[in-house]
Amino acid sequence: MVDRNSSVPLARQLYDFLRAVILRGQLGAGERLPPTRTLANQLGIGRNTVIAAYDRLLADGYVAARTGGGTWVAHTVSKPSRSETIGAGELSLSRRGSLIASRPQPPRNPGKINLQPGFPEAATFPFSIWARLLAHNAQRRGEDLLGYHDYSGHPSLKEAIASYLGVARGVDCDPEQVVVVTGAQAALDLVSRILVDEGDWVWMEEPGYLGARSAFLGGGARVAPLTVKRDGWRLADPDLPAPRAVYLTPSCQWPLGVSMALDERLQLIGLAERHNAWIIEDDYDGEYRFRGGPVPALHGLDATGRVIYVGTFGKTLFSSLRIGFLIVPRALAASFGRAISVTGQFAPLLVQFTLADFIRQGYFAAHLKRMRRLYARRQRLFVEACTRELGQWISVAENDAGMQVLGKLAPPLDDQMVAAHALKHGVDVQPISINFYHHPPEHGLLLGYAGVDEREMALAVAALRATFQELESCGSQPQLGSIK
Repeated sequence: MVDRNSSVPLARQLYDFLRAVILRGQLGAGERLPPTRTLANQLGIGRNTVIAAYDRLLADGYVAARTGGGTWVAHTVSKPSRSETIGAGELSLSRRGSLIASRPQPPRNPGKINLQPGFPEAATFPFSIWARLLAHNAQRRGEDLLGYHDYSGHPSLKEAIASYLGVARGVDCDPEQVVVVTGAQAALDLVSRILVDEGDWVWMEEPGYLGARSAFLGGGARVAPLTVKRDGWRLADPDLPAPRAVYLTPSCQWPLGVSMALDERLQLIGLAERHNAWIIEDDYDGEYRFRGGPVPALHGLDATGRVIYVGTFGKTLFSSLRIGFLIVPRALAASFGRAISVTGQFAPLLVQFTLADFIRQGYFAAHLKRMRRLYARRQRLFVEACTRELGQWISVAENDAGMQVLGKLAPPLDDQMVAAHALKHGVDVQPISINFYHHPPEHGLLLGYAGVDEREMALAVAALRATFQELESCGSQPQLGSIK
């Protein structure tokens, strides 16, 4: 009932115990509590301690008392009957809540070599510079960092993003069009809430990004498959319904890694204009192109104001930064800002201001330049190692862009089973098949090489080799589709 070694005062311990006993119905309404002197003697504590606990129970309405008449459980407190208790089956989510909760992002497994796609190099990030900028800004007392005046983002960061995109990605926008959010997933969630009504059709790439699909379905949309092959997007598919929006990754298609040709981009813009539809351009890996000139963003071709551009710093700086952004038409900027004040998707102002300094002082551009060189080298080494050590099981080719490469599995290997066995060998990979929703899936691995150094790369390839050898030697190579 009471623990003398606890840091919680004895009177509070006794109060908590008696309160719990009353709420469980073990002491029913009208039942008397022991006299304070009797209970104090039983517990070996001071009578004043018991009086203090009783007084608090009285003040909170759990007991009643009368001078000379003792203390009893108040009649207003009674144990809920079974019929008044909500059954476990009734404690359920809404239909939309159930849908959202059933479509989580693939988890990252800590303690394993990370070959999950989309994770940048962190070991060489200039954290000392970042820490210095952050510490300097933390000492500021400006009103712009101590309260929200513009929910759509700190003006300095919006200016820095607009300036950077104009030079690096060919996106012509004003700072007022920039909407800062807590990552690309938050951006997609916000777009689905603001631009899509329940029951509207959204065209989405097939295969395509799971996080985007979850955001649109969670917003009430219906998703139609826009087929993507290695030779392009099937925009003229007659079976597709009239869209309210089209989501795609034109600079580095997820997961195939191909880039959208200019004629397809122009065709898409014309299609959106005919249907009065939005184009949602996810430029998640647009900065990383290793062969040929950079491919400008689709947004730069749009003269109709129909393209919503989505970007993130989680792929270019470090994953836990949790800052992404949208470029929206001028006419929608105020509405998006007001919506963020409701959804709470705004990033901390101190971090926003520090990121703005990081960009304005040239550190961001210098870091990207280093990473392009590093990733190009790592991709080449990784593909060579996979071809040399794993060629009989998986075919991995270099890609012109992106932070991951696609490895096609030799039949009859099932990629989800391969991924599960690889995890046991200490390497975390993502199967390709989870990105297919309507068509028979391809089986392969989406291998993120950007965040692993040469030592980890060798260990990862060795672990994958051991994985394939184990599956081969046990004589139970899984058939396609055996794991769903």
